[in-house]
Amino acid sequence: MIEGWAEARLGDLVEVKHGFAFKGEFFTDEPTGSLLLTPGNFAIGGGFQFNKLKFYKNGPIPSDYVLQTGDLLVTMTDLSKAGDTLGYSALVPESNYLMLHNQRLGKVIAKTDKVDLRFVHWLLRDPRYRAEVLGSATGSTVKHTSPGRIGAYRFELPPLPEQRAIAATLGALDDKIELNRKMNATLEAMARALFRDWFVTFGPTRAKMALSATGAKNENNSRAPYLSPDLWSLFPDRLDAEGKPEGWAYEPLLDQAEWVNGAAYKNMHFSDAPDALPVIKIAELKNGVTGTTQRTATDLGTRYLIDDSELLFSWSGNPDTSIDTFLWTGGKAWLNQHIFAVRPNGKRSKPYLHTLLKFLKPEFAELARNKQTTGLGHVTKADMQRMMVCAASPEVHKAFDRLIEPIFNQALGLQKESHTLAQTRDLLLPRLMSGELRVAEAESIAANTV
Repeated sequence: MIEGWAEARLGDLVEVKHGFAFKGEFFTDEPTGSLLLTPGNFAIGGGFQFNKLKFYKNGPIPSDYVLQTGDLLVTMTDLSKAGDTLGYSALVPESNYLMLHNQRLGKVIAKTDKVDLRFVHWLLRDPRYRAEVLGSATGSTVKHTSPGRIGAYRFELPPLPEQRAIAATLGALDDKIELNRKMNATLEAMARALFRDWFVTFGPTRAKMALSATGAKNENNSRAPYLSPDLWSLFPDRLDAEGKPEGWAYEPLLDQAEWVNGAAYKNMHFSDAPDALPVIKIAELKNGVTGTTQRTATDLGTRYLIDDSELLFSWSGNPDTSIDTFLWTGGKAWLNQHIFAVRPNGKRSKPYLHTLLKFLKPEFAELARNKQTTGLGHVTKADMQRMMVCAASPEVHKAFDRLIEPIFNQALGLQKESHTLAQTRDLLLPRLMSGELRVAEAESIAANTV
């Protein structure tokens, strides 16, 4: 045993309090009322994620089940067969909503001042703890754990100052990942706004028409030129009978790129061979390659081989959480069915295609929802043949690419950095928890990563 560390049983240090069974009659998907946290808000590997949110409106709320920022939660139930998030932890994030402690989640409460809850947060993400919780879980389709099983976990507890130092080192990596996520959300919003103005609402052309109608040319006119002269001159002066800029045309979404559906990998293809690569399904698009990711050494065609920077569109699954566009940064892998690799066909650039698909996400979700069966929906090539996008002149598209490419490259760079940060965090975590690596060494490694 490491000097100063002590053998400990988790249940002697913390208690795990069950959540409240809020009544379903007050649940809503509309973003109103209070936010009801569920196991679906827990990311694989640990941590909180804002995917599909569930809200609670006009129902009774016991004060003991109102959460505060920084409270530590643990999942007691996992609906996936692999138990991907069972027993994992997350700290309650800041939110504008009142957040509620729902059933199937446990709130971790310290019973002694000898333990730091932020250290416990990382302890509950240690692979050794993970193996024990999964090993003692009950249920086949739905996996369950309990406060008693969680509390039975035994480990070596460092002194309180070292607990805090370990939590701070790992937390700094998570904080940078979260900052990158927020920055990417801002960059995406900027790209979507520019796309909407140029190719959907036709802002520059409408502004030109307003100027022509009023003759106003002063800076106070809201429809005055708002682009540089070289860009302003590229846009037509009027809309045609279809309401689009004169000379522009509507084209099927399907024609804008090459859409390569992934291969139908089956159980016989999966392998643990040294040269096996991950098989990328929708779970990997959301969470990256994890310990439950299946691998294969079977080559069903090089067109299914993907690598960093590949643009991917998941066209099947839950309309709200699975139908989406992703940039892959997980290295070489094989693409599974239900996901399109979206590849430029010479007509449009990858930054444009990424922005276009992100802009169309609500429309894709609605299409999928209208065809939803057993919780799943689909967007097909036939749908994309019917969906029309407005094609501008080549000069306008080139100008858009010049503006959007730096935004796209910055977002891709941040995503790649986050992937590296997550790998570093996951490498340091078990070594810090076992004492194999001390905080000073880990801080040096983390500093070089950040």
